Amino acid sequence: MSARRAFCPADPWLILDGMDAHPLDPLTAAELVAGRDVLVAEGLVGETTRFPAVLPEEPAKSAVAVDRRIRFTLLDTATGRAGDAVVSVTKRELVSWEELGEGQPAFMFEEYDLAQQITKASEGWQAAMARRGLTDRIEHAFCAPLAPGYFPRDDEHGRVIRSLTFLRDDEHDSPWARPVEGLIVHIDLTERRVLRIEDEGDVPVPAEHGRYWDVPARTTLKPIEITQPEGPSFTVNGAEVVWEGWRLRVGFNAREGLTLHEVSFQDRSVLYRASVPEMVVPYGDIAPGRFWISYFDAGEYLLGKNANNLRLGCDCLGVIHYFPAFLADDHGRPVEIPQAICLHEEDHGIFWKHTDLAGHPEVRRSRRLVISSIVTVGNYDYGFYWYLYLDGTIELEAKATGVVFAGGGIPGEQQPHATEIAPGLFAPVHQHLFCARLDVAIDGERNSVHEVDVVGVPTGPDNPHGNAFTWQNTLLSKESEAIRLADPAKARVWEIRSADRTNRLGIPTAYQLVPRPSATLMAQPESSVHARATFATKHLWATPYRADERYPAGDRPNAHSGGAGLPAWTAADRDLTDTDVVLWHVFGLTHVPRPEDWPVMPVDRAGFMLRPYGFSDRNPALDLPSGGHCHT
Repeated sequence: MSARRAFCPADPWLILDGMDAHPLDPLTAAELVAGRDVLVAEGLVGETTRFPAVLPEEPAKSAVAVDRRIRFTLLDTATGRAGDAVVSVTKRELVSWEELGEGQPAFMFEEYDLAQQITKASEGWQAAMARRGLTDRIEHAFCAPLAPGYFPRDDEHGRVIRSLTFLRDDEHDSPWARPVEGLIVHIDLTERRVLRIEDEGDVPVPAEHGRYWDVPARTTLKPIEITQPEGPSFTVNGAEVVWEGWRLRVGFNAREGLTLHEVSFQDRSVLYRASVPEMVVPYGDIAPGRFWISYFDAGEYLLGKNANNLRLGCDCLGVIHYFPAFLADDHGRPVEIPQAICLHEEDHGIFWKHTDLAGHPEVRRSRRLVISSIVTVGNYDYGFYWYLYLDGTIELEAKATGVVFAGGGIPGEQQPHATEIAPGLFAPVHQHLFCARLDVAIDGERNSVHEVDVVGVPTGPDNPHGNAFTWQNTLLSKESEAIRLADPAKARVWEIRSADRTNRLGIPTAYQLVPRPSATLMAQPESSVHARATFATKHLWATPYRADERYPAGDRPNAHSGGAGLPAWTAADRDLTDTDVVLWHVFGLTHVPRPEDWPVMPVDRAGFMLRPYGFSDRNPALDLPSGGHCHT
């Protein structure tokens, strides 16, 4: 029997010199300060030391004693040397220190400014702007700092970033509307110098601005008011949330952003942990300024560190509870996002209804609990919405919006890899591929994964009239068998079954992972991004739980050659039967931009459901009140 920590709402809280913390809670400001103080005392922090990532080191499932730990990634900006330090803030001591191997830490906010300063100070960049007749536009030009992918050259090593240039009328203008096509600056951040400049072609800069906030508002929409006179149905105690049979803990960290922990329904475990630990945004354009773009928004930029402070009535509507988040800045000091996570209820239409033969209708309305966070990474904005439903269903929806990334071209020309969305402005085809990590615990930790397909039966003795179809069940007993693609034509789902509990019909209690149709990585197998984002080539991976297997592209995808994460772990082909299983589900958007996406993109949605299948003995929401909404 494993020593996984049991789901226990009454887990004792830790009191640490005035710092109250459950073992799975987000970091507090006091803990960040205490951890940094330990590193200073150990001589690991100097004048040029920076903190690209500061993350909670969550306790192992087997942990009995509570020890709150923080993993600090340290970077010496003068030398480029980097390492990971684990600090126990409970014991006020350094637990470990290790220099980093392949790959770079995530980029820091101060490096964005540094890249622009180096670019604008470069005589080569100034000459390229002058050659194009743009000298008078230099003051307000925006030099975007962009992750370089992995295309090693003799003059590139260590901490390298690329910069593309966009024109603005002033510092408040949209920075994405007027690209200076073909001008690429390669920068060494450690040596603080330009490595080289590419200046390809003489495409005119698009003339139109991208100011989407200047449009007069329509006056025809009437207000919609959402009220709950008696307050919300949920209760919050610290990071713990209880709502209509659900109990869970809400977490947040600088890399993943929003996380869920110890999720149970009707006092039975469903998920130990759920998050979106990585996403990759590969571009399909071969132009010099874009072929290398394949952003890892969690591993290279840190999703949580880029989280928005949410606003009532705009980002969230209704009766809201906000959770704050404390993150470390580039110097390792705490910064608060006061309203990083939004919690609220919302109506969700009809839950169930039937009109009997006498004409009497019974109807109940659905509602769902929404736990959400929004991040802005450069030009794109991503909303992550976890929905909990009254029947035990869990849904994750990722919403992509913001401003599409575009280059310049000749107005009216046809490009094979980009669409014209405004005169002379071409947005490349690209993808947004998310990977959810689901540490499932369906009625305990001993679970197995089955693939269930609906298939037709050939006409014959078993199908004499040709109408029959059935389902096929396949046990995915080891890692090599659980690397799978979705198949909407077969209504394919993946079913996670308990080894320890059955329902009243004698079948194992289960949940189904229900994918939405979405493409996988479109890049070719020999491409750099295919090696670095192999996780995105399949819709499903499954692994046995390991505490150090957290990120599907590996710990440090920035400037990494590839092969880390899921492809490396699953090469061991470990057993998955009746064990502590982690599912990795890839889903997302493949975007062929359209004029309607400019100058700001309407929300595009992707996601999946975790749906109970025999987890309950019957509809668990039969007792919902009618609510007094029905009128004749």
